[in-house]
Amino acid sequence: MANNKVRSMTSFGRAEVNFSTGTAVWEMRSVNHRYLEPHFRLPEAARALEPKLRELLRKTLNRGKVEMNLNLKASSGEVTGLQVNQALVEELVKAARQVAPESQPLNPLEVLKWPGVIAEPETDADEQASAILTGFQQALTQMVDNREREGAELAGFIEARLVGIDEQVAQVRKLLPQILQNQREKLRSRLEELLEEIDKDRIEQEIALLAQKADVDEELDRLEAHINETRRVLKNGGPIGRRLDFLMQEFNREANTLSSKAVVTDTTQAAVELKVLIEQMREQVQNIE
Repeated sequence: MANNKVRSMTSFGRAEVNFSTGTAVWEMRSVNHRYLEPHFRLPEAARALEPKLRELLRKTLNRGKVEMNLNLKASSGEVTGLQVNQALVEELVKAARQVAPESQPLNPLEVLKWPGVIAEPETDADEQASAILTGFQQALTQMVDNREREGAELAGFIEARLVGIDEQVAQVRKLLPQILQNQREKLRSRLEELLEEIDKDRIEQEIALLAQKADVDEELDRLEAHINETRRVLKNGGPIGRRLDFLMQEFNREANTLSSKAVVTDTTQAAVELKVLIEQMREQVQNIE
């Protein structure tokens, strides 16, 4: 199966495949997990297939806790004939007479319920294995389709938040020259009032230093770079959850720096809004394969 789309790790798959003596019913559920963690619940007749099933799963999925349950149901169609183990019936009757010679004869229906009295129809092992594998592939395909469908919704959610971050960056960048100028004038006025005797050149140096600390242009550049990289990763698809998680950490780093450098209400509000958007993205990223 191709793996070039964004996938959620939460999904469900189900399939039924009939064979001559029964039906193989698969049910699969997956939730988010750091790694791929498969859990199989198989009847004894299918135990030998588990290594192959694990390999198929590993080639298809990359992350998620996946629970897979197989139920083998016997055919419930019209019975054409019953094969009775006559020798076992005679042994049961003989044993009953030895235990209780004076008792009533055995109830025939009770005898028929005894294990082994009615021979089970023989199952073609190869046919059954083929049905199990086919059903597994069908249920797995359905699970992947559901993962990709939800993954597309998650990608849309993240893109909407990226647009919001882009708008905040653009707003701060637009205000930045005026913010720095206002900060410079405010510092100059305050210093000149308090320190009239201090060298004017020294004042200018201090103002320039403080203004440099308040300059967030570099943080804005990095935020834009992270926006572009996140969009590139989403576009490429595949198992991108860990990469997106790393990018969310980088987004947070720049938002925190922007917050620490905030000198006016505009940048403070922008930093708060950025953190809200980043946290919303981070919550959704946790569910991407």
